[in-house]
Amino acid sequence: MQIPATRTIPRLTMAAIGLTAAAWAVFAAVGERQNAMAADTKEQPYVIEYYYKAKWGHADEFLTLFKKNHYPVLKKEMELGRMLKVTMAAPRYHTTEDGRWDFRVTIVFKNAAIANDNFDSAALIKQLFPDQDTYKKEEQRRFEILDSHSDVPIKDVDLDGK
Repeated sequence: MQIPATRTIPRLTMAAIGLTAAAWAVFAAVGERQNAMAADTKEQPYVIEYYYKAKWGHADEFLTLFKKNHYPVLKKEMELGRMLKVTMAAPRYHTTEDGRWDFRVTIVFKNAAIANDNFDSAALIKQLFPDQDTYKKEEQRRFEILDSHSDVPIKDVDLDGK
């Protein structure tokens, strides 16, 4: 027995509508979950560690220039509420050359959006350092004496969670 064409089209259409509705329900659920996750993390602090490896014999010079020219800018950003905390650490002992770093600066941003908003600190720098020529030369020197520099966003790992 052959099914008339008028009956197969509605069945196929109903099946397609059912699949489409199911797909939309899945997409909506995933979207709601992503929005909820984004809302949960939107105001969570966001941490980035910055590692600096100075050329041998230049770590003290790097630290002096960092404290003179870069740390004041970071402190201003803390005053603006962009950053919650800035700390610096240095290893107590040495490691192998390939894993060596001299300073780790940890910045806790207010949230991930602020950490990634391409904030232009030029106005702060002009305010803090009226002698822009000296500032630019010293900042150039600060980076000339580096062997490497890396930025590592980090996240906490919940050891007690599932």
